This record gives sequence, C-alpha cells and structure tokens, in this order.
Amino acid sequence: MEKIIVTLGERSYPITIAAGLFNDQTPFWPLTCGDSAMLVTNDLIAPLYLDAVRDKLMKSGVKIDQVILPDGEQYKSLTVLDQVFSALLAQSHSRDTTIIALGGGVIGDLAGFAAASYQRGVRFIQVPTTLLSQVDSSVGGKTAVNHPLGKNMIGAFYQPASVVIDLDCLNTLPRREFSSGLAEIIKYAIILDAAFFKWLETHLEALLALEPRALAYCIRRCCELKANVVAIDERDQGQRALLNLGHTYGHAIETYMGYGNWLHGEAVAAGMMMAVHAVRRLGQFRNADVERIKALLLRAGLPVSGPEEMAPEAYLPHMMRDKKVISGRLRLVLPVVIGKAEVCTNVANDMVVASIKDCQA
Repeated sequence: MEKIIVTLGERSYPITIAAGLFNDQTPFWPLTCGDSAMLVTNDLIAPLYLDAVRDKLMKSGVKIDQVILPDGEQYKSLTVLDQVFSALLAQSHSRDTTIIALGGGVIGDLAGFAAASYQRGVRFIQVPTTLLSQVDSSVGGKTAVNHPLGKNMIGAFYQPASVVIDLDCLNTLPRREFSSGLAEIIKYAIILDAAFFKWLETHLEALLALEPRALAYCIRRCCELKANVVAIDERDQGQRALLNLGHTYGHAIETYMGYGNWLHGEAVAAGMMMAVHAVRRLGQFRNADVERIKALLLRAGLPVSGPEEMAPEAYLPHMMRDKKVISGRLRLVLPVVIGKAEVCTNVANDMVVASIKDCQA
C-alpha cells in the first residue's frame, strides 16, 4: 500500500494506492461506525464493484444508500446531477453525510459537484475505477458538469476527504478506456518530468500488459506530480494551468463531436499533438521531440490528429470558450522541451489553425 498526501493545510487529504482495497479490512478513511453515506456510481460499474464497496462500508457500521446513474460523458449534465440531489433528499441525508464517488471521471466530477452543492457542501470520497480518473481527475478538487456549449463549464473547486485507488479495477477496464488514461499520463511527463517520459518509452508495453509493479509506480508518480501542483496552485491561477496541455484543443473536439463520441483522453492526445505542432511552428521545439511524442501516443493506441469530419476552422469558436481565455485572448499550454511547459498568449488564430492542419498532413 502506498499513501500520498495532497498538502492543503487543514484540507489536506490522503491518496491511498493498492491492489485489493475493496476486499481487505482497511476502512474507507475517514468514515467510521455510525456515519451515513450516499454511494454514487453508474450502471456499468455497479455490477462489478458496488456490492464489494457497499458490504465493506456496512461491516464498518456505515449507513449506506446508493444511486446508480447511466454511464457516459453525455450524462454528465445538470439533469443527471438532479438525480443525485433527489436521492439525497428522498433518503433524508443531512449535512453530516458523505458522498462516495465510485466510478470514472464522469462520476467523480458529477458526484463531487453534488457534494460541493448539497446543503452548501458535504464531505466526499473519490474511489476512481478508470486509469484516467486514478491518475488525474480524482485528485485536485475540480468538479463539474458539462453544458451543450462547453465542457466542464458549470462546477466548483471542492477537495475530497480522501482518494482510494484500487489497482484491481484496471483488470476490468476496456482497452480503449485504458489508452484514454495513458494520454493523461503522457501529458504529465511532457509538462513536468522528462525522466518519467523516458520511463514511459521504456515501460509502455508493461503498462499495456497491466504489470502490477509498473502500474503502481506509474499511478503513484502521476498522483505525486499532480499533488505537488495542486498544493502550489489549488484554484488554477498559475502553474496548475499547465495540466491542461492539449485540453483546449481536446475540449473543442469533445464538444463539437458530441460528448462521449471521442473519449476525453483521445481528444487530449490529439490536442497535445496540435499544441506540439504550434510550438514547433514558433521555432521553440525540436522536430526530434515532436516525433518522440507522436511515437509514444501511437504506441499507446491514441489518435495523433483530430476527427476527419471536423474542419480546422471549426475548433476556434469552441476554443474561445475555454476557461483559460482572458479578455478575449486565447491562452495555450505549450511544451518548451519534454519535461517543461508554459502558458502562451502570443499564438495567433491562424497559427492555431495551421497546427491543426499539421496533424492532418
């Protein structure tokens, strides 16, 4: 078992990483006997893990209710969020309850936003079941639902009380979903850790084969990197923006194509290549590193260009709704070298379109 602390003063919390957590006797910190909780999951995860988690909590003396939502990014909406509120109210949950998010990024974001809003804020625990949510979305307190005009536009910063990562969940994860998670892992390496990027080049096949030691190291390293950034910039005012490499392009793809048609990691992977081509056009990135990134994404089973049916010019209206836009100016996260990135405000719209076209060449 590994434990990492996200250091945020009195709101600090642990990330626990191990295999078999759902089946051992370790309690779900900080729940104790007599507590009440609402377990939020979806109809894909419920048959796999709901009974194990619920039984574990009940043996600890926790009063547990549940709400099962439909699976898919298209259900990360205000309409589905209201189902969580209705379940909490119907079961008379008060301000001392705990919401437990059992699922991937959609469930984590939606349940976290419910926790931030219900009776002006109740405790919640993240139990991520996908690779992407284990290495990224469950850590850091970003919660949100989507709007037809933009992804994650309605939400709040709201930290969990705990993140519980059971590595065994990855054994049931479809390969496409696993590859989607690899995109966020590769992102961390590009923006923060050149040595980790080299490690991924060497150990990618071990990750794809679900080798336990490789998975444990990789997930721990990503959580460490994100925890360090969140501790410095919890509310995305500076360094945390770097974690959005590829996301400005990627969110445009997800919105244009309809939520769920492109997985988040797939859209981010294509967006990272677009960002890399933008900085190459600015003369600030080596061609050899462009090829290293492209090769690693392809080995991970990820796209390196956007949807064929989406014209390069169609990206800009969606990108201009990005949360990093300030005073009408588009800001892009661009790598300087592998292992370092910066937020740039000097990328003209025609350069953005050209970088998208470069990926299609």
